[in-house]
Amino acid sequence: MILSTWQCRPLLDSSFPMPLDRPFHRHEAVAEGVSPRWLSALVASGHLRRTLRGVYVAAQVPDDVGSRIASLRLVVPDDAVICDRHAGWLHGADMVLAPGEHLESQPIRVFRSPGAERVARPQVRSGQRALLARDVTEVDGMLVTTKLRTALDLGRQWSATRALSGLDAMLRAGVDHDELLSEISRFAGERWIRTLRYVAPLASRLSASPPESAVKLAWYEATATLPDLQIEVTGPQGRPAFLDLGSRALRFAVEYDGVEWHSSPPTSRRMKPDGSTLPASTATTSRW
Repeated sequence: MILSTWQCRPLLDSSFPMPLDRPFHRHEAVAEGVSPRWLSALVASGHLRRTLRGVYVAAQVPDDVGSRIASLRLVVPDDAVICDRHAGWLHGADMVLAPGEHLESQPIRVFRSPGAERVARPQVRSGQRALLARDVTEVDGMLVTTKLRTALDLGRQWSATRALSGLDAMLRAGVDHDELLSEISRFAGERWIRTLRYVAPLASRLSASPPESAVKLAWYEATATLPDLQIEVTGPQGRPAFLDLGSRALRFAVEYDGVEWHSSPPTSRRMKPDGSTLPASTATTSRW
């Protein structure tokens, strides 16, 4: 193996003895004959990224939540549990991530049992959290809060809007609404439990994005009633279309995306904070 041979190529290839599709630890590399000095040189030349102290990944691997969690798997204690929005992401509820987190790294939320030391790494937000055995499962080799416990945690935030959007996302990921409601009492007296009690009855898997959850909450707070969701109407050329929410009885609906999304060609559409459509200020009402 010759360091200069790898450095003269745009990207590392199969001649490099370490995986090119996942992070690896420095000890693995040394065992394969790649010295720490060579690792530093490949980082300097842009062929590797150092994701955590002692953990590296080939430059061609995306720097996303998945690769950061895979890096953590190599260094965190065996009893560390991924919680909150990153647990939701692992369960398939990708819209629970913070706005813009798909573009800019945020600390992964990892907690341990009371009495254990927190994970002291800058890429991690850590602490202690009391979890029952039934609150924890395993995903991709990491301990993660279950879908149900993740929903219950996401619903306990200071912001009712964020709490509701988190619950809606977890219901879309498969959490049973009745089971969610039945578990709320176990958190009596805990922080932000009032938020969870308030928004949990409003949650629905039919709210398809965080902005739709926000509009639903605004509707409820203005009318004291829950709106109808995903109202089917006849669209152009007689095809079915679905309006975000409204009143079937009044034939009135609210569309978060607004006129610009529904009337502009695809190439001119702007993006939502969740990466899909328009800024949160664009909402339109209509009758049909």
